[in-house]
Amino acid sequence: MICPSSLSLKDFIKTLELLLEEGIRWIQYRGKDTPRKVQYRDCLTIRELTLKYGATFIVNDYIDLAIATGADGVHLGQEDIPCEMAGSIFHGIIGISTHDLEEAIAAESGGADYIGFGPIFHTTTKDAGIPKGPQAIKEIKRYVKIPLIAIGGIKAENVISVLKHGADGVAVSSGIIEGEIKDNIRIFLKNIEEFRHASDNY
Repeated sequence: MICPSSLSLKDFIKTLELLLEEGIRWIQYRGKDTPRKVQYRDCLTIRELTLKYGATFIVNDYIDLAIATGADGVHLGQEDIPCEMAGSIFHGIIGISTHDLEEAIAAESGGADYIGFGPIFHTTTKDAGIPKGPQAIKEIKRYVKIPLIAIGGIKAENVISVLKHGADGVAVSSGIIEGEIKDNIRIFLKNIEEFRHASDNY
């Protein structure tokens, strides 16, 4: 997930290209505190670069921006347009943020392609509520069959625990952006690959 509100356009593009060059293939744009005209500019930039690198591009909250910029999908919160309505006007990937089992089941029933679930750990990216802990993932996965993307406080040192509890993927912002981005990405991808290799051998 990339939140560009604190970055200049030059730094935003530089960071985005670095993420893609290092192997990130799913970019989610979150620009709540950014003027809509700037959001549109940012999304056009992301679309161009994600097409260049063969990456998936998801817009947070705004279906109009997703449609206008040719995004692959949209990620909706609990206060956004209902999933069923979103699916009637947008024919790409639809993800839904969820925080408990009831919301997760409702998202799947409403036609979501995946759910974001969390926060798993404490996060400084946004005020997301009390951390659920990785053990909560296993409970959700008992009832929900669509992919679950773990959100909130995911870092290289805890990503394996999250995956072991059943997450199909992870959403990361500060865990990659803060510090040395290249090193962060490489450690993340190394840990994920080692987990997958170990799982394949069971």
